[in-house]
Order: sequence, then C-alpha cells, then structure tokens
Amino acid sequence: MLLDNFFKSSHPKTSYASFLNDSVPIFSQFGHDIYASDVVQMCIDCIASECSKLQPKHIRRGDDGLITVLKNDPLNRLFKFRPNPLMTTRDFIEKIIWNLFLQYNSFVYLVYDVITDAKGFSSRNYTAFYPLNPTVVEFLQDSTGVLYIRFTFQSGYISPAIPYADVIHLRKKFSSNDVMGGGANGQPNNAALLQTLSINDTVLQGMGKAIKASLGIRGVIQINTILDDEKQKAERESFEKKMAENKSGILPMDLKGNYIPINIDPKTVDKDTLDFLENKILRWFGVSLPILTGDYTDNQKQAFYDKSIEPIVVGLHQAFTSVVFTPTELAHGNEIVFYYHNLEMMSIESKKAIADTLGNRGALTNNFLLGMFGIEPYEGGNVRIANLNYINAELADAYQMARAKVNLNQTKEDITDGKTE
Repeated sequence: MLLDNFFKSSHPKTSYASFLNDSVPIFSQFGHDIYASDVVQMCIDCIASECSKLQPKHIRRGDDGLITVLKNDPLNRLFKFRPNPLMTTRDFIEKIIWNLFLQYNSFVYLVYDVITDAKGFSSRNYTAFYPLNPTVVEFLQDSTGVLYIRFTFQSGYISPAIPYADVIHLRKKFSSNDVMGGGANGQPNNAALLQTLSINDTVLQGMGKAIKASLGIRGVIQINTILDDEKQKAERESFEKKMAENKSGILPMDLKGNYIPINIDPKTVDKDTLDFLENKILRWFGVSLPILTGDYTDNQKQAFYDKSIEPIVVGLHQAFTSVVFTPTELAHGNEIVFYYHNLEMMSIESKKAIADTLGNRGALTNNFLLGMFGIEPYEGGNVRIANLNYINAELADAYQMARAKVNLNQTKEDITDGKTE
C-alpha cells in the first residue's frame, strides 16, 4: 500500500494514554502459531468468505422506523464496487475479517475531504476506506484528554497520531484489556486452542510415520552361505524379479535362501478420536462440518449465520455508523447497514417460500422474482402484483366495519322478508 500522502498530517502534542488497568498502551502484533493448522485456516476462510458477501449500504432510518435507501449517494457509490483503489468491496470486507481473526483487532482508516457550504456548515466527503494491518499500535492522548492512535507497519513506517474517533476499530473477544481485543496484553489468547492443535498435530505426524513404516522393509532374505557384496546384490535382484513375475502367490526358493517376514503392526488413532479433535477445533470458530464442506441444509446455514456471522454483522454496522457520521447526522437517522441475505444463493424451496410470501403481498417486482431464479428480466417487468386477499393495515378497520354494516343490513332484510312471508 502506498504510504505517501496516505495519512493526513497531524502533529498534536501527546503522551501515552493512561488506562484503568495501568497497562502500557503499546501493543505489538503476535505470532500466528494456530494458523499453521489447515483446519483453522479453513474455518477462518469460511467465515471471511461468507462475510465478503455482505453489501454495505448508507440508509436513513426515520423516527417511524421506515428506511430510506439514499440514491446517488457518494458513500453508496463507494461501497458498491470499490471502497479504495486497491480493493473491491468483497476484498475489502474479507481483509477486515481476516485481520479480525488473525489479530483479534481490525482497523479501518477513512480518507476524506472536509467540505464547507455557503452557510458555513462543514461535512466530510469520503473518498476511500483502507483496512490496516499494523505491527505495533500505540494509544496517545493530548493535554485535553483526547485519545489518539499511532500505527507502526512492517516496513518500519510510523503513522502520525490519528484521532481515535476517526478510526474504525473492530474487536474480537474484547475482555480484560481496556481498548484492544484479545487478552490482557491486547493479543489473542489461544492457549486452549493450541493444546488441541498440538494433540491434533501429534496424531497427524504419528499417522504419517505409521504409513511410512507400513511401506518400509517387509522381510529379510537369509542366504545360507557367505557371499561378497556383488553376489548378495545379484541374489536380491533375483528374489525381487521372482516376486514381480509371480502370479500364483507361491514363491519357489532353493536351499541356499530363506525368506523371513517382518510383521509391522503400526498403531493409528481411531476415527472417533480424530473426529473429536477436528470437531473441537470447528466448535472454537463456530463452523460446523457441513458448512465447511458446503453440504448444508437451510437450517444449518441459518444456525451458522446466527452463531458466527450475525455478531460480526452487528459489529460492522455499529463500528462504521458511529465513526462515519457526525452526532448531527446520527440524530437524523443515518446508518451504514451491512445486508447479508442474497436470495440468489438460497435453495429452490426457500426461494419459492419467499416468492409466495413477499411476491403475493406486492413487496417484490416481477423482474426481482425472475432474478431470484436466474431468469433474465423483461421490459415492463418492474411492476408489483399483490394478492387481493391482503389489505393495507390502515384500512383494515374501515374495511371490517363496512363489511359488518353490509352483513347487518342483510340480516335485517332476511328478518323482514321472513315476517312478510
């Protein structure tokens, strides 16, 4: 990533920030011991890939709860395809999630210009969002107590002090440290997982050695005479040739040779133990085996979302919204929402259920319904067709009262007709 003119120049007079737990506010990055495991990498990749399907949207939520998606909005244009010149939206989100699981902390730097209108009101025009991967993070504060953050990167570059309020900071397992996710030192505490991974690695290495042993020396040819090296080699080659050409399973030998088999019985771990170790790793990350293999049902996919994806979606929504917008903009209902459900990815049964429920209520256009099933739209298809069995909730009382009045009049007529007869 190009660093020239990347960070806005800021040189406030600062000192190291003071925290309640009296810790030094300098946090270095850590080793990636657990990420040598293929199962761990597959779990994180599964979560990051799923989160990369999220689509961030700038919306405005009214006091009545109604949502307005803003058209021709600079933020929505930025989020739609390329939040920065180096990444697509999918790459951007996937990078954030990988950083979150690798470091238990994920930082996003906002690039913007301050625009002042004719009335003197200032606003931000965001031009890029960059996920950061620093090696050292320092928290500073100025004389008024305002918190700043400073990054050191692998290249040795040290950023200027940046107001912490201007940096999006996502944390995982935010517990004993005042500002950083992970353990007390602001780093992941993977001790429990490392124990399981160590056992799993020992088992896998043992299985590899057992396979090698089973393919090793299977027997010894005892030649009942004294031979020099060349003659021993000739006898061995003759024996191997007989074994290769043998089809009956019976190998003839003369009196000078005797074959002594070596019985190798390598011990391997049973399937239940292997499954237990693997499932223990999967549970750590909240990823089930069907999700990992891609052979899941709708209910299993929903459980995966509830367990592992939804907390991340909530964190992204709150972190982005609270940093991107000013208090005034927040008061007017501005939010960044990360939409997850892509109807095109659902099963045919789920699509049919959604089409019947929402389509019949006029909530979806004909072209949208066609797109769900992979069918191209048609001209004039952006219409909504509603079932007449449904009614506007605001008109329900009037409708029921009108129907009651009609029924009452019909009842009176029936009574009158009965008396006339």
